[in-house]
Amino acid sequence: MDTRRPAIDKLLVAGLLAVAAVVVRAIWFTPVELRQGPAQKIFYVHAPSAFVALYVAFGLMAVTSALYLWLRDPRLDRLAESSAEVGLAFMTAVLVTGPIWGRTIWGTWWTWDARLTLTIFLWFLVLGYLLLRASIEDRATRARYSAVLGILAAFLVPFIHLSVYLFRTLHPQPIVLKPSAPSLPGAMLTTLLWGFAAFLLLFLGMLRTRYHWATDRDAVLYAETGE
Repeated sequence: MDTRRPAIDKLLVAGLLAVAAVVVRAIWFTPVELRQGPAQKIFYVHAPSAFVALYVAFGLMAVTSALYLWLRDPRLDRLAESSAEVGLAFMTAVLVTGPIWGRTIWGTWWTWDARLTLTIFLWFLVLGYLLLRASIEDRATRARYSAVLGILAAFLVPFIHLSVYLFRTLHPQPIVLKPSAPSLPGAMLTTLLWGFAAFLLLFLGMLRTRYHWATDRDAVLYAETGE
């Protein structure tokens, strides 16, 4: 039986199409917000990207890292690595789209706001996680050290979420993930929720593709070195 995987992951394709559909809906079929104008539409990409990066990707990185330290299963290490790398891509999207919105609304590309500062710090921590992995040859040592760093990095996530409540900040407060009901009008909220679903689907497709690549890489290394 042929067990080869397809060259292009169907889940990844579905995620890309779903994100494209959300972008089309946001631009052409979602009302313009009165105070912020067209710039507000950036949030249909920005907010789902942040949700996926912070709560899904980096959460998964932390959980699988902790499980690896307990079980020493290399599959968990590969999953943590894959989730961190894909999460970094989504976090990069956050750090690109945020300043575009900020330039229009705040009049500046960047401000050392509490949430922005913590977010860029987390971005560098996850980048450091990946660089640490690339710098250590021994597989067990690499997995162990990076697992510890991955767990420590994820501790920043709740502080990022709470920063708009704990500090004086220019950043808007959460629209969906907040104690009270969501504050967006119906059509806008629908587009945003579709965005969360689409970007989550894209994340799963990217994660599965990246995990399969890591599995194949480790299989080749094992065949070549026996380690």
